Amino acid sequence: MKKYTTWLGAGLLLALGLGAAPAAAQRPAKRAQPQPSARGAFYTGTYPNLFREAGYSQADIDKKVAQAYHDVFEGPSRVYFEVGDSMAYVSDIKNQDARTEGLSYGLMVAVQLDKKEVFDRLWRWSKKYLQHQSGPLEGYFAWSINTATMKRNSEGPASDGELYFVTSLLFAANRWGNATGINYYQEARRILDASWKKDGTGGVYNLINTKHKQISFVPVGEMYNWTDPSYHLPAFMEVWAEYAHDGHEQFYRACADTSRVFLHRACAAPTGLNYDYTEFSGQPHTTRWAPAAFRYDSWRVPMNIAMDYYWFGKDRDWQQQYAQRFQGFLRSKGLATYEDQFNVDGSRPDFILPAGKVKKLRHSLGLVATSAAASLMSPDANRLDFVHALWNDKLAPYPDGYFDPYYDGLLYLFSLMHLSGKYQLIKPQAHPLPSSK
Repeated sequence: MKKYTTWLGAGLLLALGLGAAPAAAQRPAKRAQPQPSARGAFYTGTYPNLFREAGYSQADIDKKVAQAYHDVFEGPSRVYFEVGDSMAYVSDIKNQDARTEGLSYGLMVAVQLDKKEVFDRLWRWSKKYLQHQSGPLEGYFAWSINTATMKRNSEGPASDGELYFVTSLLFAANRWGNATGINYYQEARRILDASWKKDGTGGVYNLINTKHKQISFVPVGEMYNWTDPSYHLPAFMEVWAEYAHDGHEQFYRACADTSRVFLHRACAAPTGLNYDYTEFSGQPHTTRWAPAAFRYDSWRVPMNIAMDYYWFGKDRDWQQQYAQRFQGFLRSKGLATYEDQFNVDGSRPDFILPAGKVKKLRHSLGLVATSAAASLMSPDANRLDFVHALWNDKLAPYPDGYFDPYYDGLLYLFSLMHLSGKYQLIKPQAHPLPSSK
């Protein structure tokens, strides 16, 4: 949950932030690359590297990703904090909380980059302080906790947290096995099995609205009956179908297909922009904290669609034209100047959703990052312009001093990983590979 305001009824506390100022453009000579296979990397084992295609050396690409990881997890502006000798958390520092969004993103970064100690620390902390061990919410996670007082801001879950927790745990089981101190597969199954037991008793439901085969915004109360387009990751549903082995394989595949159709509707505007919250039909859902528009949650949608494109390639034609519409709109607003909130027709919204306590439109690094990820599916000859723009941007304070290494930082790191071929669908390995720390 990407959070900006407060949900008191079910215990939501929403807040967020943005990014960095672009650096002067530097472009190496373009390197010729073969076009990606019409089949996704799940089938071919080959992942695109658009930075190489854009002319950057592999050594510089590796350095760029390593530096981003350092900045987010280890540097003076890090959002990762170790606790004792076995735990750690990721914090949205400006909001003084840790949330399942950031914790589960941290797990995904760790398993992708083979950081087992980081993964294990984050999982232990999340399980200890956020996972419900009994009651109607058993197996689910409280989505936000105040890291100063260690009091939960909400007992309720946010479905995207569990979505990333399960997928990251399945990848961890595939990469490291289940005999190194944590049974990752068992932990993933516990979340899934608990979800399938929830039938509405006490107002608690499955993470996925089983009637609509779409992920819920929150699997509690009336929020079970609408969704967030950025929670729709058909690639993750395909992963569950392959590796969860819980007897719901066909349901998860149906959910992946349903999400693809849903995204057609949610992103139908000529601009390619989507509302941050919608009905299951893709029509806007206005919340009590903001009217529907393209806002912070929405930034993730192009990155998520790109992942599905290059992992599975089951909806290539539509995904390509979506990328053209989306990048074409941003280009029309100025490649170095487009702002970060819009009405879906491309106009400026009357209501500007604050990022934390800051209410200001800006050219945000998080959106620069995810719009570059859209280049993975764009057939346009000039799609690498967005890749160069990301390469030349940086995770640093804006000229006015605003800085959010949490949301901007994690989207920046994710997008660098996608564009460098370092964000992969991790398959079971016969012998676990040696792990870095």
